[in-house]
Amino acid sequence: MLMQDLGWDGYFEALWIECRSEDGVPARVVSQQRGLWRVAGDFGECWAEASSKLRTESEEGGGWPAVGDWVSAEIRPGRTNATILHVLKRRSRFARKVAGKRIAEQVIAANIDLAFIVAALDGDFNIRRIERYVAQCWESGARPAIVLNKADECAEIRERAAEIEGIAMSVPVFLISAKTGEGLGALETSFKKGQTIVLLGSSGAGKSTLVNRLLQEERQRTHAVRESDSRGRHTTTSRELFLLPGGAMIIDTPGLRELQLWNAADGLSQTFAEVDALAAQCRFSDCCHRNEPGCAVQTALGSGILEAGRLESWRKLQREQEFLLRKTDAEIRHAEKKRIKVIMRQVKNGYNKRDKGKN
Repeated sequence: MLMQDLGWDGYFEALWIECRSEDGVPARVVSQQRGLWRVAGDFGECWAEASSKLRTESEEGGGWPAVGDWVSAEIRPGRTNATILHVLKRRSRFARKVAGKRIAEQVIAANIDLAFIVAALDGDFNIRRIERYVAQCWESGARPAIVLNKADECAEIRERAAEIEGIAMSVPVFLISAKTGEGLGALETSFKKGQTIVLLGSSGAGKSTLVNRLLQEERQRTHAVRESDSRGRHTTTSRELFLLPGGAMIIDTPGLRELQLWNAADGLSQTFAEVDALAAQCRFSDCCHRNEPGCAVQTALGSGILEAGRLESWRKLQREQEFLLRKTDAEIRHAEKKRIKVIMRQVKNGYNKRDKGKN
């Protein structure tokens, strides 16, 4: 497989010239598992591990190689394995805060052009979850689209579609059934050769079924969802990039049990553009949009122009971003203090050794 087939273009060529390594060749990460990556390029395809320097620098945070990344890889004799030396600067990335209490970034997919938010039209349908995905997608640098799957199983398809269109703003919405193939023709018209697409969404949304349908073969395992709540099980356990028949590439990802936003202030502004526009019309610049006089947001709420659930979703995500900002600032300050303390300790030890030598 040639690099051009994997999305290599002038942008990455310029980056490569800038940071070229004599020991490495350009390669794209096409699969990711725990501690191992599969890379592909003009040399073929093989498994790779991170160099010790890369491990130290990235500490498994945002600089850790992700599917879709272009990297410098040292290919070992026999071309059966490789070492990833460094990651080229990303053109775009879909990231989230790592699950749990730890404050760190986790990159799900890199260098993506389109982000398809796959949501199932069944009992697990959640409009507030979709808003969250849209906000992070806008922040990623990729163009988001909402794919409403399982249209063949939904009796209220038009009502659900209208709900989504009400919050989608400029984001395109596709109604499909990955199982029957309904609506896939319209979806595939957005594909272009050399583009990279990522599928995002919860377990059970039908991402793997959609990949199989687009590839025209059974490449990904699938399972039925639970009848009680339409929740799915994790059938996709690794992130993987596939080359589609038309030349576009698609990244399948495991379902995310939670999506905590990561530095998505601009994405929130785009996702909730109408709320921000209303807030700018309030009488007071520090309006909290609750009981203040001259609040344009409350006026829109009372007249039905703005839906209460959407306003509450905006507030919730804003609070989440403010909390993250406070925590990351605190983490940065703590890390800097720790770094300075280590340096001062080393200086002190150096003086002590020098004084001992004089005695």
